[in-house]
Amino acid sequence: MRATLGIVTGALALTAFAAPAAQADEHVGNTKISNVVVNGGKPIVLGATAKKTVKVKFTVTDNSGVWRAAAQLFHGKSIETADSAAASGSTWIKCTKVSSTKATCSANYTFTAGANANNSVAGTWKTWAIAQAKDNNYVQKDNAKSFKVQRATKLETADASPEPVIKGESVTVTSKLTRANWNTGTTGGYGSQSVKLQFKKAGTSTYKDVKTVKSDSTGAVTATVKATVDGTYRYVFAGSSGTAAATAVGDTIDVQ
Repeated sequence: MRATLGIVTGALALTAFAAPAAQADEHVGNTKISNVVVNGGKPIVLGATAKKTVKVKFTVTDNSGVWRAAAQLFHGKSIETADSAAASGSTWIKCTKVSSTKATCSANYTFTAGANANNSVAGTWKTWAIAQAKDNNYVQKDNAKSFKVQRATKLETADASPEPVIKGESVTVTSKLTRANWNTGTTGGYGSQSVKLQFKKAGTSTYKDVKTVKSDSTGAVTATVKATVDGTYRYVFAGSSGTAAATAVGDTIDVQ
């Protein structure tokens, strides 16, 4: 992490300006960074032993033309105090000229469960970026874009029983919620979480909330409802900043 920052700031020191990474946003001239997109705008979700490479892309503009740019992904209050990071592998990233005043810059970054992705850094990450123009104007953003890095979750296929069921009688729907543990490289039950039971009436396309239940210590979820019409039950977990959402495959019941 700090070695990477040293490369970037060291390279910048050789130019006509020095832009220290430890400080907040810096801006000289009319250079701009915009349209920053990390992983296509989607959260980065990792399983217990997963390794995933994502792309960061942004636009740089300056009336003198774009020279170069750099970017790093990090977790923490600032890049100087970051407790984890993902580097591009080189000091300067690829910038493709769009016009005399605009370029599109991009690079790939890798997240590895158990390495730069451990349980304590699940949640909001930031994008540090800097761009320099041909006239040596530059802009540095301490956080050009925030994004989520999340532990993968799964809801097992819902199981509604008995099947078929007599109209007016009870049907019990079960599933299990699990979550990846990046520290141990395993996946286990995710307990004490609110999970919604939803129902989609036969012949319709929309699920509606039925009730909310809590997963037990093993991650198991159970709900009992009265059967009235044919349809499909499923469970949905909303997730959180550091934990991905999950939706169970539904189970269709026949009400007689």
